[in-house]
Amino acid sequence: MDPVTGKRGFLRNAVVRFLLLSLLLIAVRFAYVITLRGESCVSGDEFCFFNNPIGNDKLVTAAGVGHAGVSSVTLHPAGETTPEFHKRVMFYITVFQDLIVDGFLSTKSKALCVETPIGDDVYALKEIGVDDAVGIYNKAVKPLVVKGLGFRQPFGDNTFDFVFSGDGGLDRSENAGEFAAEVCRTVKPEGYFVVHTASKDTYSFNSFIALFNCCKFIRSRHIDGFGSEIHEIVMKKVNGINIKKKTEQVLSGKCSVSGYKQDLVKRAEPLIMKEPLKPWITLKKNIQNVKYLSSMVDINFKQRYVYVDVGARSYGSSIVSWFRKQYPKQNKTFDIYAVEADRHFHDQYKFKKGVTLLPYAAWVKNETLVFEINQTPGDENVEQGRGMGRIQPVKSGGGIVGSVDEIQGFDFAEWLKNTVSEKDYVVMKMDVEGTEFDLIPRLIETGAICLVDEVFLECHYNRWQKCCPGVRSPKYQKTYGQCLDLFKSLRQRGVLVHQWW
Repeated sequence: MDPVTGKRGFLRNAVVRFLLLSLLLIAVRFAYVITLRGESCVSGDEFCFFNNPIGNDKLVTAAGVGHAGVSSVTLHPAGETTPEFHKRVMFYITVFQDLIVDGFLSTKSKALCVETPIGDDVYALKEIGVDDAVGIYNKAVKPLVVKGLGFRQPFGDNTFDFVFSGDGGLDRSENAGEFAAEVCRTVKPEGYFVVHTASKDTYSFNSFIALFNCCKFIRSRHIDGFGSEIHEIVMKKVNGINIKKKTEQVLSGKCSVSGYKQDLVKRAEPLIMKEPLKPWITLKKNIQNVKYLSSMVDINFKQRYVYVDVGARSYGSSIVSWFRKQYPKQNKTFDIYAVEADRHFHDQYKFKKGVTLLPYAAWVKNETLVFEINQTPGDENVEQGRGMGRIQPVKSGGGIVGSVDEIQGFDFAEWLKNTVSEKDYVVMKMDVEGTEFDLIPRLIETGAICLVDEVFLECHYNRWQKCCPGVRSPKYQKTYGQCLDLFKSLRQRGVLVHQWW
């Protein structure tokens, strides 16, 4: 064999083997691109295996905005390749594109996504061209997300043109009021706040709107989300907005209960129109029929949660035996105020956590009153021989007087207006031995009744006595019909009031 020919054949085989190996490497690389990288499609590409708008070949940067000490975070988005992540990003791209079309967002906006666990909404913003976007979350730093809390944001005042809270961020917040205050602080005047929440009922919607003193409501809509319907709300921060308008109406006594609360009253249990012969039995039956407000609506969007027990008597009475055990609180912690004039019970409240004792008599003005302990046959709820106390502006007769004391009365309506606001969720129980006929009209007159979400009212009248069939109580002059008129007047004004015995 010719040595030259043999040498040429060897070279030809080597070249063929090299080309085959190169083709094999290209094929493997092609398969890799399709399976791992082929999901990346930029809008406008003619060749795309999977319709996903994330450009995984991009490096993206989240810079700390307006706050010293927040360092920039540069991460490669290819680290997030799960189908669920891509699905969520595509959803947010659609949401943000709609907001751009409607003028609430632009590619030049400085944007913040609040409490975003994985940064999918931040990815979506950057993909549509909003480059100046960052997210905050309370755990470890993730792509495009710096450490922070919705109610304690690491940014300066008036920093962002657009703030977004999706994925139930506001729903998860322990204090919606502080969350709202931080949004008002960090968003610029004329900037927009957009939130996605699972809230559906009108009560929670209005509670949410009331939290944002700095903003005016723009629009809301329901959209299909991740397996459930999402309520999208758009608000705008406005300079010079009268943020205390409703509060000032309450303080001036000109408030009126909102229409959505009036609709809730229609869903309440009916009033007992016929006087019960055995009211002590009616109480046990009626309590099973009560339609609590917190069992009908979402109370999540409130600044505080308050229970006011007017005529509380002992700590173990209605506070422990009823409110803490039976009232549906939706896992909220309530501030409790116990209003009790009888000093016999005051020591019980000294070391009770979460309970504030007001050792005075709820009244229509600040003045000294006569407090008398009455005991008549058949009195209910007598504790350790202690009868029920009544207050009078002057010394009174009637009943069997066990003791008479001078006590300090206070203007309950004014105290209520100085203690709670329309942003709070307020439940009130009132058992004041006939003084309700003075206090309720005063609450209505001053507008303070508009601050109370739910009332449990015991109305005292000359009821039939348990001890003596055919005998009415001599302690009270009002009739059952007059009590019904009191309940009706409250419900007609949109106050969710329940009969208490």
